[in-house]
This record gives sequence, C-alpha cells and structure tokens, in this order.
Amino acid sequence: MQFLDAGRLAELLPFPELIEGLRQAFAGNYSVPLRHHHEYSIPGEAEPGTLLLMPAWDDGQYFGVKLVAVSPHNRHQGLPTIQGIYTLFETQNGTPILQMDAKALTNLRTAAASALASTFLSRRNSRTLLMIGTGALAPCLIRAHAAVRPIERVVIWGRNTEKADKLATRLQSLQHPVSSTLQYSITPAPSLPSAIAAADIISCATLSVNPLIPGQWLQPGQHVDLVGSYKPNMREADDEAIRRATVYVDTMEGALKETGDIAAPVKRGILHPENIPGDLFSLCREEAPGRQSEDAITIFKSVGLALEDLAAAKMAWEKVR
Repeated sequence: MQFLDAGRLAELLPFPELIEGLRQAFAGNYSVPLRHHHEYSIPGEAEPGTLLLMPAWDDGQYFGVKLVAVSPHNRHQGLPTIQGIYTLFETQNGTPILQMDAKALTNLRTAAASALASTFLSRRNSRTLLMIGTGALAPCLIRAHAAVRPIERVVIWGRNTEKADKLATRLQSLQHPVSSTLQYSITPAPSLPSAIAAADIISCATLSVNPLIPGQWLQPGQHVDLVGSYKPNMREADDEAIRRATVYVDTMEGALKETGDIAAPVKRGILHPENIPGDLFSLCREEAPGRQSEDAITIFKSVGLALEDLAAAKMAWEKVR
C-alpha cells in the first residue's frame, strides 16, 4: 500500500483541479456522518488534545477515514498542531489501498473548500487578500484564493509579528515570475484594523478563542473566510460581524454544532439558522444563491467535512494507481 507525503500530495492535487473536484463532490452523492470529537488529557498540559475521526463513503467505489490529533500546545514547541493519517479503502472488498499524510491532505482540501466558496461569495474583481494567521494552512489558503480570483496583493497578519514577517518573506521568495501566471505581492500587515479595511477577501485560520475580526471594521463588499474555529469555545469573528454579514457554511449540521463562530451567535439569537441562505451542498447544486450585491458583506464558515477528504483522496488515487 502506497503512502503519499505532503510533497507528493501537493504535486497530485493542484488547486484548480482540486477546487473543481470538490465542486463536483458537493453536487454529487456521498454519505458523510458527523465527525467524532474525543478530548484526551496531555501530561503536563492544561489544555486537552482532540482526537477527530472523520469517515465518508461514496456511491459504491470508495470509503475513507481520517484520524487526526490536534495538540494546541505543539505550536509552542515548534511542532505541527495537527497530525494524523488518512486511509482510503476500496468498497467492494474493504481493501485499504492508499494512505496519506492527513495534515497535508487537510490543508489542501480545506483551502480548496474556502476557494470554492469564494467563487460563489466574493466579488469577481477581488484583488487584495488579507491572511490572518501564520500556521501551515496560511500558504495553502493564499494559493487557493489566488487560483479563483485575480489577487494582486496579499497581506499577512499574525499575533506574532516576527512569524508574519518571516512567512511573507518566504512566500514572496518562492514566486517565479517567469513560470507562474498568478503573481501577487506578499507583505506583512502593519496593523490589523487598516489591513481589514483595505482587503477584498479576509481569510482567517487561527486557534483563537477571542474574536480577531470585529464587525465594526468590516467594509461593504468584503468576503470573510473563517477557517480556524472548530470548537464551540473558539471565535474568529465577533457577533457584530455575524450580524452585519450574510453567513454561509460548508455544512449546516457541522457548523451549527461545532464552531463558536456560528453556535454562539445562534444561541444568543443574533443569527437564526433559517437565515443562512445555503451551504456548499446547496451552492454547488445551484439550489441556493451566492453573493447578491456588490455591497454585501459575506461570511463563509468552514468547519471541515470528510467529504472533502474523500474527494481529494480519490483524485490522488486515480493519478497514482
């Protein structure tokens, strides 16, 4: 059985292809149980780790499951916060056929899902992207958003300014003007309020428990991509941002239960589930409207779905088998 590491997955799953693959998957027929969360204590750490189990299967060809350990304290030790493994099975005989680095798979498919949502929700002429967060997901989100919109300027903000500076420098150095058709400047943000005010798309991927995006800072026409809040006690945007925006989610079931960015405003009556126009299923099936005006503020809340893992794993398998 083959194992695909991060480098091989990046080669096999270029964002334009992966985004289109996810579009087809959300419009297709998959079974996706709600993912399992299990907290476990970590010796010497006050905050527990989280074990995620995410299964999914299609209409009879493949099924897969992702096992992921989320260890928040790892970021203080120079270790990945998310680690795990994904296994793809052939349905007919239940044979495991492929394994891959779950962190790399998660980063790629999560960024692709955000970019897919952006095709429905951001303005077509969006040219400035603000990336809030400096973790492993940030470079993927930047590349994915730039694959669907004519991004010319990327600004990176992090609570650790040194990390933001280093990431901007590293990503700028990786660009190849001769071979790449998606060129954009990459600089650190001098301040978060001014960076938010100037952005067309704001992508946020952090482990913050306190909102980083106040609604009073948002401007008409902006699209906000919330990726990091995966537990009820986490927030990346405050209640005012939710109140001012038209909110979409990747999956209604997961968003209403798992993320503080949605569950908390719903509990307080600020957001009503029936006022969420759609999720990625209804958007991709053309059952729900996307952006309705140039001045609207839109928010997409990504929780993560095993369907995305399976669709990406199938695409990788079709290329290597």
